[in-house]
Formats: sequence, structure tokens, C-alpha cells
Amino acid sequence: MIDVVCVGETMALVTPDPPAPLYLGGPTRLDLAGAESTVASYLAQLGVRSAWVSRVGDDPLGLLVQRGVAGYGVDVAHVVVDPDRPTGVFFKDPGVDGTRVFYYRAGSAASAMDAGTPVPDARLVHLSGITPALSDGCAALVSSLLASRRCSFDVNYRPRLWPVTTAAPVLRSLAAQASLVFVGLDEAQTLWGVKTPADVRELLPEPAVLVVKDGAVAATSFHPGGVTVAPAPAVDVVEPVGAGDAFAAGYLSALLADRPEDERLREGHRIAGAALRVTGDIARLEETR
Repeated sequence: MIDVVCVGETMALVTPDPPAPLYLGGPTRLDLAGAESTVASYLAQLGVRSAWVSRVGDDPLGLLVQRGVAGYGVDVAHVVVDPDRPTGVFFKDPGVDGTRVFYYRAGSAASAMDAGTPVPDARLVHLSGITPALSDGCAALVSSLLASRRCSFDVNYRPRLWPVTTAAPVLRSLAAQASLVFVGLDEAQTLWGVKTPADVRELLPEPAVLVVKDGAVAATSFHPGGVTVAPAPAVDVVEPVGAGDAFAAGYLSALLADRPEDERLREGHRIAGAALRVTGDIARLEETR
């Protein structure tokens, strides 16, 4: 029995090494990155039986992605290899004003997922707001799963995929159908113009549990037992990428173990802290204790 099945695209990631603007050329590092597979990878490290469902191209990058995710102990048996579409790729472009990201994912194998994509039985299905932005078929898949399964949903707004005017009502509607929702206060402010965690709850009263993450300040959970707030511990940040997905994995692992709400939030902070202290998307947890 799978505990959590995570559904969504993972791409090959190209990063200048050492960090420098892409236009300068030079050595690069080839990795992989994807919100849902990151959650699955942390869950597997935490002893949770996790699987990842997606599509990859019949190309070396698809094999890189499958092997990389499987290397964390994630079940990748349900990943489909598409002979006609490529694996998506994206590039990080470090600069003096921060790092920009350039996606080359249009027409990717994962964008061909649809409501007919086989998703195995599990105690919980984890989804994100990235997937419905990829194609109409992907949006139909997310809607179908939210309507038929017990789902957690990470809003995970990506402005490079769709504008606020398009994303805001769609993500609001999808989140309302989930049992458990994760959202950053900053992205909620961008999408819906709210100011506080309480404002987010007023906007999203439907989910049984709503977790609002306020960066380095705190995480606030609205749940049937009331409201629980867990301050974020101080962390020396090396790179912030992947921390939100790490938080979701920590929280979900504690949820499945039926631990109290405050412990779920603290476990989310703990795994997020591990992600913040390393470069790349996924920390090896045995190396960060």
C-alpha cells in the first residue's frame, strides 16, 4: 500500500557551476527538479511509502529524472515514458539581482497527462498548483483527483507559467476542493490580495485543514480543533529553493503518523530547515542531522 502518491512534472535542471550569468557560458551542472517529486523524495527519506506519477520523454533526460527520483527510495513504477514528447528542461540564470528561471517545457511529455492518467491507490494524493498550468489535460487530471480522492494541495503559484488574473480564480477553486491545503502568505497576497493568515482562512473556509506559511516568521494551521501557530526556527539559509516542498513533506509525514497538529508544523519546519541549509532542491536528511 502506498502512503502518498505525488503527481506532477519533474524536469532536468541546468545550472551554471560556479554560479554565473548564463550568457557567459562555461561549465554547468545537470540536475533534476520538480515540486511533487521533491515532496515524494523527502517523504521516502522519512520512512513514508511514496510514489511519483508523471510522464517523461524517451530520452536521456527522462532517464536522469527517473533514476534521480528513484534514488531517494520513491516508487517510480507508474511513470510513463512517452516516445513522442521530450522531457522538460529549465535553466537557472544567476545574476546580481537574483536568480531568474527559464522554462523549456511547452509540449513536454508531462504536459500530456490528462484525466485518464493512471494514479495508484494511496492513503493520500499530493498535488500542486503547478500542474494545472501546464495544459488543459493536466488541469483536468488535477480536478478529477480532487473530486475523487483524499488530496493535499500546495498552491505553489508560478508567475512564469500563468498571470495572476488567470491563476487566481483557478487556484482558489482547486484549493477549495482539497482536504488539506498549503499556501505561502506571500503568494496568497499576490493571488488574492489578502493580508493575514486569518484572511486566507476567510477566503478558503472549505478545506478541513489550511496551513499558511509565513516564511521565516511562522506557520499557522486552521483545523477542526482550532488554530495552531508554530514559529519558524532560525536557519542560516544557503538556498531557499525547495523549502516549501520540504515543509509539506515534513507535515504530511507527521500527519500520516497521527501526531498532534503542533508536531506536524514543527516537523514541517524541521525538514524545510534541512532544505534551506543545502544547495539544490533536495537535502539528504541523514547528512543534515
